[in-house]
Amino acid sequence: MASEDVKRSESAVSTIVNLAEEAKLAREGVKAPSYALLSICKSLVAGGVAGGVSRTAVAPLERLKILLQVQNPHSIKYNGTIQGLKYIWRTEGFRGLFKGNGTNCARIVPNSAVKFFSYEQASRGILAFYREKTGDQDAQLTPLLRLGAGACAGIIAMSATYPMDMVRGRLTVQTDKSPYQYRGIFHALTTVLREEGPRALYKGWLPSVIGVVPYVGLNFAVYESLKDWLIKSKPFGLVEDSELSVTTRLACGAAAGTVGQTVAYPLDVIRRRMQMVGWNNAASVVTGDGRSKAPLEYTGMVDAFRKTVRYEGFRALYKGLVPNSVKVVPSIAIAFVSYEMVKDVLGVEIRISD
Repeated sequence: MASEDVKRSESAVSTIVNLAEEAKLAREGVKAPSYALLSICKSLVAGGVAGGVSRTAVAPLERLKILLQVQNPHSIKYNGTIQGLKYIWRTEGFRGLFKGNGTNCARIVPNSAVKFFSYEQASRGILAFYREKTGDQDAQLTPLLRLGAGACAGIIAMSATYPMDMVRGRLTVQTDKSPYQYRGIFHALTTVLREEGPRALYKGWLPSVIGVVPYVGLNFAVYESLKDWLIKSKPFGLVEDSELSVTTRLACGAAAGTVGQTVAYPLDVIRRRMQMVGWNNAASVVTGDGRSKAPLEYTGMVDAFRKTVRYEGFRALYKGLVPNSVKVVPSIAIAFVSYEMVKDVLGVEIRISD
């Protein structure tokens, strides 16, 4: 009995010590492993939800943008945003507007989750390094440092989910008149692997990575810097109690998306075109119903740029920019605000800049 009492006492003391240690860690700002893991999971969920919601909201414009980017210049079917959407509706129906969206969400949900989480981690790492180098423990992220953190996040997220992006591009482009149909994500992945090899899944990766640096980097840098400026300067009464309204945050996201996509758009066009190389049964929209006068043969990113400009002019690098702009503005805005709102609901503290 005495030994059992001793064991119970030791167990009670051990429990008290553990609780004291956890309390000490909490006071020092160090989270217990289980809490840290839960926080990471919640952050990833918030990023994934934000990506899925924002991309589905603009799915028809996303599909039209890709069709405009890759269509054959000698067989024009899509002449603009309104005409293009009407043509898709007339020839493929309502489902045609959302073709490829399932694949797109399967890609964008993990991409968005990794991107937002990577940005938070990169921001904290860069800020800690910056404070150590400057010796100023109160220093905050500058727009340039946010650009770097966003670029890191974009590269990590893009590289992790690129095969899905490549397959999504092909699924989006194919139409009912395509001589060969991919039946879905898995079928497209296995077909590309079998017929073109594993390297084909990363066609267009280089321009994608180069393009994602200014695109994602500017998105985060502009959004966070605008928020900070508004909170500090409080212009036009837009800030109440150091909090921005949803409308104001949407406006910040829209501005961020506009700047980022305008700078990186030509690289997005080249990426899409490179993804079509090697597709023997490319959709009619790309081959011009088999009457292509400019075959899709590129030896690399530079060659793709040169041939696109030579055969179609400089303006070809901005094909689909209008529907993309109409898509990107609400998409980026919705993504940022959805992310912050979901994190609030899940009870995760948003600490991107400090």
